[in-house]
Formats: sequence, C-alpha cells, structure tokens
Amino acid sequence: MAKLSKIHKDPFFWIFIVFACYPLLPYVGNFVSLGTELILWFIFTLSFNLCLGQTGLPSFGQGAFYGLGSYAAAITFLRVFGSESFILPLISGIVVGALFGAALGWMIREKRGTYFAMLTVVFTQVCFGVCWRWDAVTGGEAGLSGIRRASFLGLDMSDLYTYYYFCFAVFMLCAVLIRIIARSCFGMSLQAVRQNAVRAQYLGYNAGLYKFAVFTLSSAFAGLAGAMYCLLTQSAFADILDWSKSGDVVMATLLGGGTVSFYGPIVGTLIFVLCKELLSSLWDHWAFAYGLSFVVILSLFPNGLMGMLQKRVRGGSLATALPNGAQEANGQERTAGAADLKSPQRSHSA
Repeated sequence: MAKLSKIHKDPFFWIFIVFACYPLLPYVGNFVSLGTELILWFIFTLSFNLCLGQTGLPSFGQGAFYGLGSYAAAITFLRVFGSESFILPLISGIVVGALFGAALGWMIREKRGTYFAMLTVVFTQVCFGVCWRWDAVTGGEAGLSGIRRASFLGLDMSDLYTYYYFCFAVFMLCAVLIRIIARSCFGMSLQAVRQNAVRAQYLGYNAGLYKFAVFTLSSAFAGLAGAMYCLLTQSAFADILDWSKSGDVVMATLLGGGTVSFYGPIVGTLIFVLCKELLSSLWDHWAFAYGLSFVVILSLFPNGLMGMLQKRVRGGSLATALPNGAQEANGQERTAGAADLKSPQRSHSA
C-alpha cells in the first residue's frame, strides 16, 4: 500500500495516464499529430533543462541539435539506408546530435554566462546558414521531403496512432533516464557546478568536464527529438534550425519553472504548444498573447508556474504547522544559513 501511495504521488504516474489516454479524449483526441508534437517537445525541453535547470548553462542554441537530428534522420532515410529503415534514422539523429554537441561543448566548456549563451546562438545560426544554402545535401530552401515511416517490429508506423504510442514510449524512457541522471551523483555534481563553479573546482570537481558531459548528453536527447519530429512531418526544413526555435524552448522551460522543478519544462511546453496551435487558429497575433503572459508570469513569479506552486504548497504547510512568530524565525534562520554558505570568509574561519 505504501508503494501504491508513492506511485500516486509521482507526477510521472499522472503524465502517463493522461497521455496514454490522449487519443481517446473527446475533441483533443482528434488531433493526434498535435499530441505527438507535444511529446517530442517534452523530450526537447527536458534535454534543454539538463543544461539550464540542472547545470546553470544558458544553452540558447539548443535548437541546433534538434534541427541537426532532423536533417540526420532525413539524409539517412533518403540517401544512406533507403526507404525500409525506421530505427536507423533515429539512431543517426542521436549520434549526430551528440557529436555536434560534443564538438561545441568542448570548445565552450570554460565559458560562462553571456559568452556561453552567445556562442551557442552563433553556432545555431551557422548551422541554419549551412542547411539553408547547401542544396546538394540538405535541399537548401526547399528542404528534404518524400520521407515515409516504415514498419518496425511488425507495427505499421505510417499509422498516426501507432506512431503516437511509439513516441509516447520513447518519451517515458527518456524522461525516466533524464530523471535518473538528475538524481544521480553525477546530477548532484552538476548542481554543485551550477551553484558555484569556482568552489566546485576547489572541492576537486572538473567543472569544465562536467559541462562538456552534460552538454553532450543534452544534445543527444535533442537530436533524438529532432529525428522523431522528422518522421512525424516526413520532411526536414532549415527553419527549425533558426534561433527562434531555441528561443521557444527557453521560454517554455522558464515559463513552466524548469529552474526549480524537474516537471517545469513539461508544464511550460503544454502552455506553449497549446497556445501556438489553438490560439493561432483563433487569432493571428497569438504570439502577442503568449509573450505578454510570459512577461507577466515571470515578473510576478520569477521561478515560473511550478515555482509558484511549490511556494504555495510549502507556505501552506508551514502556515498550518507553525505560528506566525515561528514562521518568521524559521525564515530568518534559513536566510542566515544561506548567507553562511555564500560567504567564503565565514566558511574559511569555521
């Protein structure tokens, strides 16, 4: 019974229930392609949050690996293994995403803040320019088309419902893997690097190597999401490599509260994709409403929607457990403790 109660409290349980039943839901179940795109964006934003939320790396060029994974899958399908391949294009997306992520991650592993962010953006625009102009390989402005989903393990992947549940299974696997990484010793080390990279180095951690490793892992997951998106749309175009794609994933992650919650990127993705698909059909200027909500929410709640929810839950539990004076003392005590941790002189004297 204790194990069952823990399962019910795990957000993954409810995510599994909702998206396992998504095609059966009234009205929204008719938009299977939208549900599949949502799932792929979950993988994309969770991979990005390994960099931003877990390690504090402002990787504002994450869309490059998503786009490169898409092109890798398309080129593998059309020009390497032929039309009967299904799993190999996905593997090529992972490999290409990881290789390009490793190359860029190694070059910028010692950079921080604005320099790190701008170098990732520049890399994205370089990739966009190459794919836009290299007609012989990427199809240039016309892109690559003529891709079809072959059968896999006897399942007809050309069927939208079958492909949806395949993507759902891959998402659950990726989400579990990313959560294991985040909660492992490696993930705890990444949090130390995020809090204070210099102090982490003094403690014996090679901060540059940790940044390189997590950047490569994140790029591999993004490449997988891009390859699966290529098979969903049965095409690959350079527009998904544009810097705006990276901006979208940053906005979705921050809006949901990815810096304070593992599930923040999923919440932000739901809001972003639904606004994009549903509001755009009702109003041409949907981006204005989304941008305005983004500014308002982050102005009022800097930690995003999940940060607001966590704050209310913790505040409510403290309010019921402690009187007002005890709450103030508890808050002052935690503030003082945080100040002690941030002060290297105090730690040295201790």
